[in-house]
Amino acid sequence: MERLTRAVGLDAGASARDIAEAADPARREAVRERDEAVAELLAADPRGVAAVVARAMERSAPGSGASWYGGDHPDFRGGVFLGEVIGKQVVIQQGRVPEAMAGLPPRPGGFTGRERETGELLRALDPAGTQSAATLVAAVSGLGGIGKTALAVETAHLARERGWFPGGVLFIDLHGYDREPVTADRALQALLRALGTPPEHIPTTTDELAALYRSTLTARAHERGPVLVLADNASSPDQVRPLLPGDSRHHVLVTSRDRLPQLSARLVPLDQLSPREAYELLDRALRIADPYDSRVADDPDTAERLSGLCGHLPLALQIAAALLAEDPGKPVNELVAELTESRDCLDHLDDGERSVRAAFELSYRRLPPEPARLLRLLSLAPGPEVSDEVVTALVGAEEPPARAQKALVRAHLVERGSECGRWRLHDLVRVFGAGVVAGDAGLRKEGEAARGRVLDFYVRWAGAADHRLRWLPGVEEPERFGDRGQALAWLDGERAGLVAAAGWGREERFAGTAMRLALCVGVYLAWRRYFDDSIAVAEASREAARLAGDRLDEANAWNNLGVALRHAGRAEEAIDVLTRACDLYQAVGDRHREARAWNSLGNALREVGRAGEAIDVLTRARDLFRAVGDRHREAMAWDHLGVALGDVGRVGKAIDALTRARDLYQVAGDRHSEGKAWYNFGFVLQAAGRVEEAIEAYGKDLEICREFEDWYGAGQTLHNLAVAHEAAHRPTEARTAWFQAADAYTRANAPAEATQALIWAAELNTPFV
Repeated sequence: MERLTRAVGLDAGASARDIAEAADPARREAVRERDEAVAELLAADPRGVAAVVARAMERSAPGSGASWYGGDHPDFRGGVFLGEVIGKQVVIQQGRVPEAMAGLPPRPGGFTGRERETGELLRALDPAGTQSAATLVAAVSGLGGIGKTALAVETAHLARERGWFPGGVLFIDLHGYDREPVTADRALQALLRALGTPPEHIPTTTDELAALYRSTLTARAHERGPVLVLADNASSPDQVRPLLPGDSRHHVLVTSRDRLPQLSARLVPLDQLSPREAYELLDRALRIADPYDSRVADDPDTAERLSGLCGHLPLALQIAAALLAEDPGKPVNELVAELTESRDCLDHLDDGERSVRAAFELSYRRLPPEPARLLRLLSLAPGPEVSDEVVTALVGAEEPPARAQKALVRAHLVERGSECGRWRLHDLVRVFGAGVVAGDAGLRKEGEAARGRVLDFYVRWAGAADHRLRWLPGVEEPERFGDRGQALAWLDGERAGLVAAAGWGREERFAGTAMRLALCVGVYLAWRRYFDDSIAVAEASREAARLAGDRLDEANAWNNLGVALRHAGRAEEAIDVLTRACDLYQAVGDRHREARAWNSLGNALREVGRAGEAIDVLTRARDLFRAVGDRHREAMAWDHLGVALGDVGRVGKAIDALTRARDLYQVAGDRHSEGKAWYNFGFVLQAAGRVEEAIEAYGKDLEICREFEDWYGAGQTLHNLAVAHEAAHRPTEARTAWFQAADAYTRANAPAEATQALIWAAELNTPFV
């Protein structure tokens, strides 16, 4: 080796690369000669030390042709390489879909107390306990910021450590109080993925998802043992029910701001911490930031006073601890003095939470002017969260105040909302900001101007969206919203704010604008079946009209309230309210709106079985519409009159009336209402025993309902189709219609109707005799 290396004019320690990179061809040939000599030398003793060296050489400089090659890497033997060569081998192995059965969040830092609640939850989760299958769900409820999630996560860790759930722990945040809570479909899909279900095996319908989810959990119980499902932040029982396992070995732990007795769950409400628990939380929170921070332990009496000023609420205590942690040299008694001196407290709460505002005041003082102003105005905004558009209106700018928003997020005074471009305040932060405004005349004036801008913004765009929902061919196109879907999407996003802003009508300075807003959202709220919101808006509008002293607006409010009550199934109440509306319209001499009130009253009378009176009232409405030249609403009166005539067995007259309604709808271009006429045709024909004709009419209505994505209307039509098929002794078609009705009702957010449709479908498993 040394001889050959020197023969080419290099040092004895030169590498093969040094020789190969030389430009002289003689040197390259020397490399080959040297390698061959080395290979002969090493091959002569394959079992000795030379073999070890040879194997290393073969890995770094293959090509010697030695017989000991092991075949554990690409074979480059026989090649001539004048530079460094790297061999690469790619192995593709098809493995199982990974599971996410350890998705439980980490234990909450500083968690303390809650021994009684923790024990109660552990007793509910203990597989050796005495609870029945009906109490295998535990639900933790309480005020926002009270520590529900922390308690649930801590309990889940304790249960897992005791080996109660060898099958794993599933965690899902249902975002129940966001604008768009997690649906059953999305929740089930996420849980199935966590259970290791391949994406291509995950079905699409809710029923199939739930069935696969329960089956997968049952199989897992047999193979590995019970599973704990932690469903965080649920807002209703409907969010949780699809997640309940079919196998009683599993358990479900739920957190919610609401009590959920409908789940037949073990209910564990949370209250404020005890003084001892609050003291421990403060001490632990400080020691997490600095293990040697003993300020709480060094002055327990003052720490107890601080806990009392914080109302023993976890949120307030964490804020106080953070203020101390960011200033390690500040003694506890100094913070207590600051809180005591700041008496601008949350006095509308009666559970000692005034100190929360005092803690927020300290953070507020450190804000620059622009973020401080934004915080105050956000606290006045309607609804639980606001869009960038509403923020822009609040501050009176052309675009959102991005820098101020980011500053508040960094200070943990504002949270990002349910989607990009939406913002929300914690409930207590909102109360704090509103209190700041209320305590200063100049800020109150600023706040009133901001709220006025929001109302004007809502009236403009809710009016445009309402125009789109009412739009018919031949009418001027509304601004901004190109189709119904865009209008509905905007209204869906702003619904909570619109309803809250309409409630401002109870304040005299906003009464007129709020009444205009109420008129803009009535059709939307009825379409989406938000009946409670409809009633709230109508009642606020009625109060606003009283404050404004406007009799016509008052009549409008009474009429809208009656319609909302009827839609909500409260027809008896609606009759009294609508009668009042008719009287008011007559008093002000508005025959057109009077006709609308009579029309609504006729529907309410028919729904309570007073069909004879309904016929008289609807006839009056029809005649008034005809007199004022409103052919479109005349069609509505004919439509409703036809149903009332059918109720009393006057089928011929009913069909004539419905025919007039359908024809007038077609002339007006109102295809959706034409579908309703076809539905009523089917209803009257079916009641008269003309089943085949009824089925044909329902089919035409169903097509229109699907075209407009009127899923509740589709559910009603499919319901009647199922009944018609049963009457015709066609159980297969009836069962299919019931299942389709359940799906439509689910899409319409009508879970009770969907459940009933499934029950009726199951009853058809028994063959007809």
